Amino acid sequence: MILSTRKLRYRTFLLVTYSMGLRLSEALALQVSDIDAERKQVHIRRGKGHKDRFVPLPDLTYHALQSLWRKHRNPCWLFPSAIGSMETVAKATTHMDRGGAQSAMKAVVTECGIKKKCRFIPFDTVMPLICWNRV
Repeated sequence: MILSTRKLRYRTFLLVTYSMGLRLSEALALQVSDIDAERKQVHIRRGKGHKDRFVPLPDLTYHALQSLWRKHRNPCWLFPSAIGSMETVAKATTHMDRGGAQSAMKAVVTECGIKKKCRFIPFDTVMPLICWNRV
C-alpha cells in the first residue's frame, strides 16, 4: 500500500504513521527537533490524553524522513504545508493539511482494492468452544 503512493511526502507520511503506530494528528505535528537519530526514537508531543511519549524509529522510516527533508528543508516541520513552490514549502509555518493526508490515504486504499468493510463472526476468531460433559 505504501509503495503505491505516488507523491514522496504522502508515501513518507503513510510509512511514518503505520511503522510507528501514530495517530493522524501525531504524525502531522512531528517536528524536526522530535527526531533523536542517535537513540532511534521519536518524541510524540501531546498525544492521546495530551501526554508525551517516545516511540522507536525504524531505520527504513528514518531514511525515508531524511530523503523527504532533503527535498523541502523546512527547519521546523517534517511534513510542512505544501502550498506553492519549494521555497514556500521550506518557509512554511504550518504542517501539512489534515484533509490532504486523509484524501491521499483514501485514494491509495481505493487504488489497492482494499475493502474497509469486512464480515466479522466472533465464533470464527475465538478459540473453539469447550465441550460440556455432564457426568
